[in-house]
Amino acid sequence: MTVIYSNESISVKRLTNLGPLANNAYIISPLEHNLPVTIIDAPEGSEAVVEELKGRNVERIIITHSHADHWNGFGELRKYTDAPVFASAKETNLNEQYNIQKLHHNDIIEIGNTTAEIIHTPGHTPGSICINIGSILFTGDTLFPGGPGRTRSNDLLKEEISSITNKLYQLPDSTLILPGHGSDTTLAISKEEYAIFASKSHDPNLHGDVSWLES
Repeated sequence: MTVIYSNESISVKRLTNLGPLANNAYIISPLEHNLPVTIIDAPEGSEAVVEELKGRNVERIIITHSHADHWNGFGELRKYTDAPVFASAKETNLNEQYNIQKLHHNDIIEIGNTTAEIIHTPGHTPGSICINIGSILFTGDTLFPGGPGRTRSNDLLKEEISSITNKLYQLPDSTLILPGHGSDTTLAISKEEYAIFASKSHDPNLHGDVSWLES
């Protein structure tokens, strides 16, 4: 567990290398005493998330997208809390038994004395979302250090790049990117890397695992 970010209102803990695909999960804790926390993603290995909660109440669980590696620990979280679970209204392949509450682009969620904005970023999946809280951005599998999330076709890659450049890159350069796997970066660095990618020609069928610097 690492405290990856804190300000006067919240602290954010990141749990890393959860499950076989080395997922991240995040706990957003209001600093006011005993206010409930928000959990981002529920990968396999979420027993570690439960342990880190140390008895605190949970206000909500937000899932960034429907891929199983971000859901497979949900049962462990449900043993601990009956807090509502949220995902994009545009997401597909969700397990309806979880009674998922629907999120929409530009929805605002209150977390203690601060607010989080939902940003719909399709491409990796139809309902992929990012969550912006001031100077931090939870990107799920939409954007990583070095490139976008894996896509299944060139059209989806283009859609994902549009999500990134037209929505995420409009946020301040200093914004900290907190992805669903791996380490963090900033939008300033990501934009510099993307500029190199955009300056080159590419195979019209380019998709899959794309690198801003190497593809």
